Amino acid sequence: MTESRNYRLVHGGGDEAEIPHVLIVGGGYLGMYTARRLEKKLGAGEARITVIDPNSYMTYQPFLPETAAGSISPRNVVVPLRKVLSRTRVLTGHVVRIDHAGRTVGFEPEVGEPRDISYDYIVLAAGAVSRTFPIPGLAEWGIGIKTVEEAAFLRNHVLEQLNIADSTDDPKVRAKALNFVFVGGGFAGAEAIAELEDMARDATRIYPSISVDDLHFYLIEVADKILPEVGPEVGEKALNQMRRRGIDVRLKTSLESAENQVIKLSDGSEFEAGTLVWTAGVKPNPVVSASDLPLGPRGHVDTSEYLTVNGVENAFAGGDNAQVPDGKGGFYPPNAQNAVRQAPVLADNVIATLRGEKLKAYRHDNLGAVAGLGLHKGAAQLFGKVKLNGRLAWYAHRSYHLFAVPTFNRKFRVLADWTLGLFLRRDYAALPEMGEPRQAFEEAAQPKPVENGRLLRRVS
Repeated sequence: MTESRNYRLVHGGGDEAEIPHVLIVGGGYLGMYTARRLEKKLGAGEARITVIDPNSYMTYQPFLPETAAGSISPRNVVVPLRKVLSRTRVLTGHVVRIDHAGRTVGFEPEVGEPRDISYDYIVLAAGAVSRTFPIPGLAEWGIGIKTVEEAAFLRNHVLEQLNIADSTDDPKVRAKALNFVFVGGGFAGAEAIAELEDMARDATRIYPSISVDDLHFYLIEVADKILPEVGPEVGEKALNQMRRRGIDVRLKTSLESAENQVIKLSDGSEFEAGTLVWTAGVKPNPVVSASDLPLGPRGHVDTSEYLTVNGVENAFAGGDNAQVPDGKGGFYPPNAQNAVRQAPVLADNVIATLRGEKLKAYRHDNLGAVAGLGLHKGAAQLFGKVKLNGRLAWYAHRSYHLFAVPTFNRKFRVLADWTLGLFLRRDYAALPEMGEPRQAFEEAAQPKPVENGRLLRRVS
């Protein structure tokens, strides 16, 4: 079944006019803000807009490490798409195929039969997913930190490992629970390990048998430095800061195996760990490769400086799934800073194409980079000249992202979380069962057998 490419608007005089259909694949920062600007600048009946995303909300990913550490509530880093997009149809489901030659996409809703949806103009804003490698055990035991669900899980999981360690008499079980391995020393990995180490360190005060020295956090990075985004000088200071905190940073080292939760590193180290977080890079969303649009050498959509897709008409792309030329012989990094600034240019160029007007090139000078590394700790390089570490960098990190997080509602909620954090200590309640909410009911409905006075646990 195929939905009509256009629907018709009946004017008062009885004549009908076709309305072009703009389809946005992805409801992240780029997709949501492109849709909002189209709503604002397009006249009534000038176009209809549809956003398709697996989630009904946009996630502000730079806040995920703080969400994992409990500094920000998970609900406050997401923005419901249907609430902020009043003139856009939001479809929750997956785009599994793009046939731009035929101007259709294959759409699989959450429930119901798959169908084809036609369009006149398409915007690829599908973002990126974790880039993994065929490392034994990684798929079975690893987790990323690309979604709010992963961030919430990590918080509960790390606290549950402390519960396990505090409740066992087995030194092997205890050691495994208190080993936390993070692979990847870029923004995601450095911020995640720093925030979670900060939370675990603070939590040890309520665990009688666990001291800070019992915690073992490992950051594994194949390159010879961490946080390349903030420059070598600031990155080196951040590295030294982490090591002073007791984080074991292994440079020029890679993960070779994680089978049965036994970590094997390229430097010969081998130990058990109850936590494995993978942040070693991202790749374009798989829907990009399931299209007939031209791609670059690394699988990104091949995009012009106008955020149009090269070689075809009426197709636009930006953000993590696109390679956008920077006018200097290279490409803009596919990061949040560029996605934020590409949205208005992309929307304006869609409108210009609709109206037959001149397009505008995307140009942006890097404003710098900021990273939060736990409470009152950070690293920042601003405007290529200002280099900050520690508390000042942490203030810069929070100030920038409070400004960038979408909607006044979320800004206020995040600020409220931070303000409460000034007066109240962190909450250390672990809720690991949230990942399997039906477990208690299933156990009540199907009681586990008892043998020789011991409960036999079901292995899932």
